[in-house]
Amino acid sequence: MSEIPDPRHISNGREIPGEAYADQPYIVQTDDGAWLCVMTTGAGREGEPGQHVISMRSNDRGRSWSEPVDVEPADGPEASYAVLLKVPSGRVYCFYNHNTDRVEQVHGEEGQVYSRVDSLGHYVFKYSDDHGRTWSDERYDVPVREFECDRENVYGGELRFFWNVGRPLIVEDAAYLIMHKVGAMGEGFFAQSEGAILRSANILTESDPEHIRFETLPDGEIGLRAPEGGGRVAEEQSLTVLSDCSLFCVYRTVDGWPACAYSRDAGHTWTNPQYLTYEPGGRRVKHPRAANFIWRLSGGEFLYWFHNHGGSPAREREDWNPYDDRNPVWLMVARETPGPDGPVLEFTQPEILLYEDDPRVRMSYPDLIEEDGRLFVTETQKSMGRVHEVPPHIVEALLGQWDRAEVASEGLLLDLQAPMPDEVAMPKLPDFAKRADHGTKSLRAGFTVELRLRLDDLRPGQVLLDSRDTTGRGIALVTSERETLELVMRDRWSECRWDTDPSAVKPEIDAHVVAIVDGGPSIISFVVDGVLCDGGDHRQFGWGRFTPHLYNVTGEPELRIASNMRGEMIALRIYDRALRVSEAVANTRAGEG
Repeated sequence: MSEIPDPRHISNGREIPGEAYADQPYIVQTDDGAWLCVMTTGAGREGEPGQHVISMRSNDRGRSWSEPVDVEPADGPEASYAVLLKVPSGRVYCFYNHNTDRVEQVHGEEGQVYSRVDSLGHYVFKYSDDHGRTWSDERYDVPVREFECDRENVYGGELRFFWNVGRPLIVEDAAYLIMHKVGAMGEGFFAQSEGAILRSANILTESDPEHIRFETLPDGEIGLRAPEGGGRVAEEQSLTVLSDCSLFCVYRTVDGWPACAYSRDAGHTWTNPQYLTYEPGGRRVKHPRAANFIWRLSGGEFLYWFHNHGGSPAREREDWNPYDDRNPVWLMVARETPGPDGPVLEFTQPEILLYEDDPRVRMSYPDLIEEDGRLFVTETQKSMGRVHEVPPHIVEALLGQWDRAEVASEGLLLDLQAPMPDEVAMPKLPDFAKRADHGTKSLRAGFTVELRLRLDDLRPGQVLLDSRDTTGRGIALVTSERETLELVMRDRWSECRWDTDPSAVKPEIDAHVVAIVDGGPSIISFVVDGVLCDGGDHRQFGWGRFTPHLYNVTGEPELRIASNMRGEMIALRIYDRALRVSEAVANTRAGEG
């Protein structure tokens, strides 16, 4: 285990063994009490020959694992992207791609030739009747109805492209499997994609695999695509069920926002795809071309995994790679609210769930395990899978966002109400790092500055707070050239700064602003009037990284307040820790009473 004192750091997770490549570590809880994990792995990199599917068991919640068992061997055709379905009898089915015909290369829509052949061929399954210790010798094909995108590919549908990452779902007496059909290979590898669903009405009770029936949905020849006017990519659909047995599906696009749709008739038809919003008709959720999964909890709420950046500013950059920036992972809770045709989902503000110090490390393809009141997630960086227990306080805080209205007291160093003094003693903020072994050790510390204020205008150069000394060391909150509020931090070596989204704070209107400096992932974020800044239409990221080498932000012994501010400072709080977003939301609501 890691010595990093932050459970959100991925090194604190428990390793799930694989080979050089390790993808999609998905888990079911077997009837004998074990965790059964299936993984796509191989001795090379993703998509190279030898890619195959393995399984392993754990009897201690991922602390240790049995020796891997081949669902498909490394010397057979490529086998990839497996998911597990456990039925009431205790049998476990493993579904995956299989290059049964040993296709060696494929052509793209513009004549490209690809040697990667792990996302095509046959959709197949094997099964285990001994909780994953062994698998059936025989492999069974799943019949999949042809769509327009299959027929219009460069092979006229004779060869089909697809893969799957979505967890199977059981709704009443039927099981639902998810498939991501690919209509064209090209830019970004998958140049056109859409979602299909395979529904089986008898797999939960039929013991003879030859007699299991599958129905391809939705009706017609077109799957779940991007919203009208969006790109050609719509893939990695994640499916969940609502309280009235409606289906909700969320999936990635290349547009900078995830898409979603509802089905009220068991998947046969769907609402027109829309970009996911925090509440019906509200602000869009931002997300790149990465897995974004949703899971229903036993209490009826939902957890949503995503990466919280993207949008039109990202798409407009020539150097933007929509596959990048899967670090950190953010988590939201959703709940049902009445809609015109049935329940729909609304979401909280997000919290950071997992991160790695190197921004280039990417975490994705999670699974969720709920057991004995505890939550665990798996993830992979494509070279190592891990399992992590979700810190209970994160989910508890998210669940409380809709109602909690109380001021956080832990770590509160300064609490002032108007009328404000011109200056006060500057509270001692924690060091971010210390010298260790002739280097630097991060202490994963942080602080929070909270203001309630009203500005007459946002002309630049107004100083709201300032503890900087003559060399610039310390912190300040100022109005910027972009008519935003900007936090400035400086130590002996470097200066770091980040600001609110434009228009988040408006002149002549009371605003509640919380600047959170989180020394774990080295991220500065702003919560304004209970809403986490996400960059909006102005920038890809609403949160920003600061140097992990920041030592401390100790400046003058006094904090100057509103020295040339045009307006009124109504309240000021400073904490010696990074508040959770949920705490900032609760502080906002507490001040509204």
